[in-house]
Amino acid sequence: MQHHRTGFPIRGLRLIAAHRRTARTDRILSLILAGLAGCANAGGFILLGHYTSHMTGYLSQIADNLVLQNFALVAQSAVAIVCFTTGAASSAVAINWARLRAPTQQYTVPIGIQGVLFLALTAVGATKAYGAPAISLALLCFIMGFQNATITKISYARIRTTHATGIITDVGIQLGRAAFAKTHPQSTVQADKAKLILLLQLLAVFLLGGIIGAYGYSRFDYAFSLPLAAILLGLARLGQRRVSVKPIPAAKP
Repeated sequence: MQHHRTGFPIRGLRLIAAHRRTARTDRILSLILAGLAGCANAGGFILLGHYTSHMTGYLSQIADNLVLQNFALVAQSAVAIVCFTTGAASSAVAINWARLRAPTQQYTVPIGIQGVLFLALTAVGATKAYGAPAISLALLCFIMGFQNATITKISYARIRTTHATGIITDVGIQLGRAAFAKTHPQSTVQADKAKLILLLQLLAVFLLGGIIGAYGYSRFDYAFSLPLAAILLGLARLGQRRVSVKPIPAAKP
């Protein structure tokens, strides 16, 4: 009996957020999320003057401004770190809740939540109310923490998408291993070429996302969050649908 295979691109998109993971779907999803993270990070700078994925910078800012007694910036940095941490914790809660209640949606749920958060960011920006910048900063930091934890959980801590410092560090480690292997051919040390390629892809996509985000947010303001939300909600929606393969009826003898 032959099987009729149709809609392969749609089927492939559904598998990206599916609960059954492969190295390929992890890679594709991580690249999509890295691009969106680059967009959002650039948006944070264009809209608010802050890179919202840079928790090292916020921690250093707390130390500097404690010494300088600039307590307003200390409070702002502390809020950013708390929101990033809360976002990561919320992602873990969402994934584990879905594993208990709806195992086949354990990854579509957090991806969909990220889409809703970008819609919320658009709504906050549209109000132009007093305090909207502070709320937007908190929301963007929350989104970054949420996303970084989501891909970390999905890939079993093999991939992160918002932490470029860690990615660049891992690139350096693999390049060092490759250099050592060249100079010491008798050693068993070897670079992980597949991992190095993935790391370089993540950096390239994050940079490309940053360029697109800088242009989009500078031109369309908070409204540029809408296409980011649409991508995430679309992935979540496709991931919830089962892929059906209908057999072709056998020909009559």
